[in-house]
Amino acid sequence: MSDVTLPLPQSASWPRPAPRPLALLLLALGVAIFFLLELMIGAVHIPLAQVVTILTGGEAERITWDRIVLQFRMPRALNAIFSGAAIGACGLLLQTLFRNPLADPFVLGVVHGAKFGVALVVVSAGLAGNAFAQRFGWIGDLSLAMAAALGSTFLMLAILALSRRVSTITILVVGLMLGYLCQGLISVVLHFTDETQARVFESWNDGSFAGITSTQLRILIPAVLAGLALAHSLVKALNALLLGENYARTLGLPVARARILAFAATAVLSGVVTAFCGPIAFLGIVVAHLCRGLFNTSDHRILMPAVTLMGALLALAADLVTHLPWSKHFLHLNAVNGLIGAPVVLWVLLRSRNGKALEL
Repeated sequence: MSDVTLPLPQSASWPRPAPRPLALLLLALGVAIFFLLELMIGAVHIPLAQVVTILTGGEAERITWDRIVLQFRMPRALNAIFSGAAIGACGLLLQTLFRNPLADPFVLGVVHGAKFGVALVVVSAGLAGNAFAQRFGWIGDLSLAMAAALGSTFLMLAILALSRRVSTITILVVGLMLGYLCQGLISVVLHFTDETQARVFESWNDGSFAGITSTQLRILIPAVLAGLALAHSLVKALNALLLGENYARTLGLPVARARILAFAATAVLSGVVTAFCGPIAFLGIVVAHLCRGLFNTSDHRILMPAVTLMGALLALAADLVTHLPWSKHFLHLNAVNGLIGAPVVLWVLLRSRNGKALEL
């Protein structure tokens, strides 16, 4: 894969990055602001003072406000924060590993591999009867997350095996075709389940941060934190890989081990998010490019914390838009992501070598 399109450093030695605490602080502040807006705005408007009272353990003026905030909006907002951070990190990892500016879990089909793992669990539960899910609820949720992670892992392994035989551009087509293959297999698998289970599975296709349970959050949050911790531990290796695997080896970096760990982090993050949120499109591409433009760097010591905050911020913003009190219509999360993501993708294509970087 010699056709490199990601911005690379000017020299082989990485200088110490200039401190950028203000930008990171503003991103964190934006996450906090949109988190509060998520709790306030919806079909029922709840004043900020009442939201703060509820969050600090007090009782709101209306009992229904406590339930709305704590049982419905809070889980959705926490899901958006952690899932958005996970997707942002996945986009950065994949773009660096494949050295392709359009790589992300959705484009490369990793999400569809996770969906295939979920489909297998849904069929198993359907064949065993709905009593299985009712009796072993948290085990069902855990098995869902594990199946999604395994599905994304197998698809990533397939992409990795094929990536050494095709160009940087072609790997996107390979990922797309593998994604379509997984979707075909999903249709075959769902043929063997009942209509109710199939409808539950199909409801995930739109992607949403809503509807997550407290049990699922107890699985999602630790898994995302573990995946993000692993991703942050690889920043030195990712910086070296930007300059090529041969250069990384001259630094004594175990390239194969670093790539495996990065793929493992991506599989865990994309798998668990897909298991509980469905396929989330565009965020992986958008977040990494916005952070490169905002911080004007390709140094992962800066980008990795930046994409986690930017991913959380954009996920909260997109979810807030979908849950505004629209009077006539409602929006899907991926539709809002597309309104943000499609212009960014077009901008990447047009600015890269006068639009010829990704031509075959």
